[in-house]
Amino acid sequence: MTPARGTTSTQASTQTSNKTSRTRAKATADVSSAKTAAATKAPQKVPAKIAASTTTVKQARPLGHVTFVGVGPGDPSLLTLAGRDVLANADAVVVEGPEHEPFLAYCKPGVEIVAGSGAEGSRALKVAARARLVVKTAKSAANVVRLLTGDPFTFSSGAEEAVACRKAGIGFNVIPGVSEVSAVPAYAGIPLTMKGEREVTVLDLAEAKLDFSRLHPKQTLVLLNAVDVLKETTAALIEAGFDAGTAVAATVGGTTTAQTSVVGTLGTIVADLRAAKVTGEAVVVVGSVVEQRESLSWFETKPLFGWRILVPRTKDQAGPLMDRLRRYGAMPEEVPTISVEPPRNPQQMDKAIRGLVEGRYEWVAFTSVNAVKAVREKFDEYGLDARAFSGLKIAAVGEKTAEAIGAWGIRPDLLPSGEQSAAGLVEDWPPFDEVLDPINRVFLPRADIATETLVAGLTDLGWEVDDVTAYRTVRAAPPPAPTREAIKSGKFDAVVFTSSSTVRNLVGIAGKPHASTVIAVIGPATLKTAEEHGLRVDAMAESPSAEELADALARFGADRRDTMLEAGEPVTRPSERRSGSRRKS
Repeated sequence: MTPARGTTSTQASTQTSNKTSRTRAKATADVSSAKTAAATKAPQKVPAKIAASTTTVKQARPLGHVTFVGVGPGDPSLLTLAGRDVLANADAVVVEGPEHEPFLAYCKPGVEIVAGSGAEGSRALKVAARARLVVKTAKSAANVVRLLTGDPFTFSSGAEEAVACRKAGIGFNVIPGVSEVSAVPAYAGIPLTMKGEREVTVLDLAEAKLDFSRLHPKQTLVLLNAVDVLKETTAALIEAGFDAGTAVAATVGGTTTAQTSVVGTLGTIVADLRAAKVTGEAVVVVGSVVEQRESLSWFETKPLFGWRILVPRTKDQAGPLMDRLRRYGAMPEEVPTISVEPPRNPQQMDKAIRGLVEGRYEWVAFTSVNAVKAVREKFDEYGLDARAFSGLKIAAVGEKTAEAIGAWGIRPDLLPSGEQSAAGLVEDWPPFDEVLDPINRVFLPRADIATETLVAGLTDLGWEVDDVTAYRTVRAAPPPAPTREAIKSGKFDAVVFTSSSTVRNLVGIAGKPHASTVIAVIGPATLKTAEEHGLRVDAMAESPSAEELADALARFGADRRDTMLEAGEPVTRPSERRSGSRRKS
């Protein structure tokens, strides 16, 4: 009986404990609810001091970040990959002048361009003004790129501007650039160090008067901002123990196609520069290393170095040719002479595209990149793709046209094995065979002013040709008066013609090039048109492409240079020689 009583007592105790816990929990909940209700209905007054510390303050806009990018001394291709990448993500770019415009091509659309030319006055004031502008820009733009010529931390204002950013609480980083100290001598064919020549001193003569007595006469000197004080500087160096016969080279426009180098000695360089009529700020190298220029000059000896070349063609097609000419040291200038426009009567093209889809043709012949582009635009208009060419044979007049077709994922069935032209295409075109060819019709989309060579040749082979105007070539407006005068007076060293229409249109809007101007053409048809206009052609591309045209002109320039050197004559550009007239073909 005792155990039973014990068990009953434990159960009662447990029940009492549970009841008490529930009561306490309920009481706690009631109190919490009451406190919450009281706080909601009648909030207590908070002391002012505490309120001030707990009030939410609107945060200021975070400061931006600045990247200082060195773009090199002049040649746009010297920009580093890191510099290109940060430009692609920039919200704002601070530039100093027109020389920085080529680098803006790497920026995203809508980027803010800030002119950082600085304030008027001394150099120190200009640096301070640029620093303030960079800081101001970083306070309104998240990602700022500051472009500086050369290297940001080498004879540049990058360090001072970076200090200003640090004081303003703005983060920054630096992407080094190629300094003019090393780049300009390298482009002039002058090594700063060689075996036995290991000591180089760089002096910026714009900063303060320097003590030349501490310099060693056998070391290499690189002088910056020296042109205005070159006479005093050379005299001071000779007085300090340098031999008056020490070799000196002064290079203006370094790393660009306008580069000019004058070589002399400490005793003659001032007079040499005056005789060469060379003006502008120069990088001056003093020392025996200058003597290596004769064998190491690589930039100024390019076949078209310094040539001013006219490129008359449509603007959207000038890029590859101009890039290739620059590679050879030329200064190309694009002058639009033709504009590619849709045909006046689009119904003809509409009918041809429908016929292509319905199986009306056996062949499609493309004679230009523009023809490929015109057909592709029609396909897009009708919602068609490359499958519309199923069962058709495709012909292309040359490699460039074939590349344009290849962008569609299509490989041409026929390319000329010889001359890449309409005539070359006809030579390889198979004659119509009633047994082998179920259809005898060819679709030929081309320009409104194209020659009849291909149509006549295909007709003779038994094919019926739908000669369709896919696009029109319209003569552009005349170039500005200075350009027209330069063309007529021979200030251009060469003109490169990429089609017969560019010959006709250039002569029509600007007149014939001067007799001294070198003429280069892209192929036989363009050569014939040039000769019909009284021009003697000096160079012709081996195949009809922009790159080959530039190569052909470069070969002509190299041969011309070699001939002058062999004759002991100074190497001059065509625009510098006026004797005689161009012999007409």
